[in-house]
Amino acid sequence: MSDTVRPAPTTATDASAGPAGGPAGRLPLLDVLRGAAILGTLMTNVWIFTGRGAEWGVLDGSTATSSLRGLLSEPSLPAAAESIFRFLADGKFLAMLTVLFGVGLAIQFGSATRRGQPWPGRYRWRALFLFAEGTLHFVLVFAWDVLMGYAVTALLVAWTLTRTDRFRRVVMWTAAGLHLALMSLLTLAAVASSGSGDGEGTSQRVVDLYADGGYLDQIAFRLQNAIALRMEPVLSFGLLVFLFLLGVRLYRAGAFGSDAAGRRLRTRMLAWGLGLGLPLNLATSLAGPDFYLMGRYGAAPVVAIGYIGLIGVLTDRLRDSGFLMTGLTSVGRTALSCYVAQNVLCMLASYGIGLGLAARLGDSGPWWVMALWAVVSALLMAGSALWLRRFTTGPLESVQRWALRR
Repeated sequence: MSDTVRPAPTTATDASAGPAGGPAGRLPLLDVLRGAAILGTLMTNVWIFTGRGAEWGVLDGSTATSSLRGLLSEPSLPAAAESIFRFLADGKFLAMLTVLFGVGLAIQFGSATRRGQPWPGRYRWRALFLFAEGTLHFVLVFAWDVLMGYAVTALLVAWTLTRTDRFRRVVMWTAAGLHLALMSLLTLAAVASSGSGDGEGTSQRVVDLYADGGYLDQIAFRLQNAIALRMEPVLSFGLLVFLFLLGVRLYRAGAFGSDAAGRRLRTRMLAWGLGLGLPLNLATSLAGPDFYLMGRYGAAPVVAIGYIGLIGVLTDRLRDSGFLMTGLTSVGRTALSCYVAQNVLCMLASYGIGLGLAARLGDSGPWWVMALWAVVSALLMAGSALWLRRFTTGPLESVQRWALRR
């Protein structure tokens, strides 16, 4: 028997067409948040592209983490700038992007409900297409792709939307509990084995691969090490499920609406997210690299809630459409295209197959890396704004729509 069902509303929440049961129009704040999340993930990923051993350096520790502990022993302006830059971004914007994927899923479920269409129904094809896009992105561009993990998570969460609100709460908090238990065990293992490694870091062969190797050699390297390079979405699957379902709850509670209730919710998210998350994240960062997992996958998602509230509060107060707001909105409306484009641009700028800046400027300090992030971000904001003057969706979004229609 097929498990495709028609999404009959079982609760008042399930039946709502939009936030708080309001009209199901486009919410401008969501585009701004998506734009900020896309450019924010680049604040973390840019250090992977420019670090020693690039993508592989994350696994063996050659790519430095966002720990602030080293700054206390050897303070300097460049070290402070890099540490703060990394601390503000690492894990936060990725968690925000995950929440927003959950919001998008809730919006599509609401649209299917209003049309009387079966659910998950055709959404399965959308998720499978996203998985295929993520696979190509992983193989051809960037080993730390998030799309594949999002596609698998979306299939599970889409099924839960046809169940009761109580069932979703159980799944949501069970996933969070299992995730925190796993991160705690991995952190204990890291602490227990601290200092026992050989400290060799990335081999010169891998460094040379990204500095001087050919493009096909880099693709082959990703395929040969696919299991290790795809472990992040596996280890963080519980967190992905939790954040997807949190996005559903926030959307249905009206957290992204322009009314007074939405503004109150965003203010509370700002206060609780930053008030609780920043001290926790600061503590894990000062504790050292052994607590990196608890910081990135434990405390950072709490800060992400505060970031959503903060950006929402600022958006409520900044009514004019300056370059920043227009750029973030444009990136948000072309989020998939900009996510892939920013990684392609960083790959061509950093690796030997392009400008080779990572090898040429690797010992010159952090300023050029932050400048690379700023330049790529400005290009994406300007380029997406110009694109949307002529087209209604981004290039990859258009390909996705065309393929799904067929």
